[in-house]
Amino acid sequence: LKECIKKKINIVPIPGVSSITTAMSVSGFDDKFLFFGFLPKKNNELDSILNYLSKIHYTLVFFIPAIKINFYIKKFKTHFPKRDLMIAREMTKVHEQFIRVENNSIDFSKNLTKGELTVIISNTTKFKKEFNHEKIINKAKKYLKKYSLKDTVELILESEGFNKKEIYQLCLKIKNEKNI
Repeated sequence: LKECIKKKINIVPIPGVSSITTAMSVSGFDDKFLFFGFLPKKNNELDSILNYLSKIHYTLVFFIPAIKINFYIKKFKTHFPKRDLMIAREMTKVHEQFIRVENNSIDFSKNLTKGELTVIISNTTKFKKEFNHEKIINKAKKYLKKYSLKDTVELILESEGFNKKEIYQLCLKIKNEKNI
């Protein structure tokens, strides 16, 4: 799927019962997602929620009224810099449209005044800081004294957000070295 998106091959979802899963199936984003629904309209409440959601390491799915898309795009630029965005409308219909952009470069002035949009914001993992082996090793050694391998991996993922397989392999190696 990701290769098709890179090569700009048109991807068409099969009609389903939910616009959430239909949009996710063609997004090319990580399949672990959080569906939020409609966002609040008041600035303070919206900023508070988006600030909280920006710290969550999942793909995020929202419903946005088309007429308000530019308002929300400005907020997304602030709270989700460097994350990719896909806007889906009229899915599985004649005028189906998927708009894919990198959030910090989006200049969305298209006139979408009707209907409801499904907006998906990519996961944060590809934008995390550089993998610091020494820091991860130190955390793993500390946690493995108290917790299982599985719990250690989860704790490190929670605080660092790196690739689970890579963290697991590193923790397993440390655990095996201790048993020698």
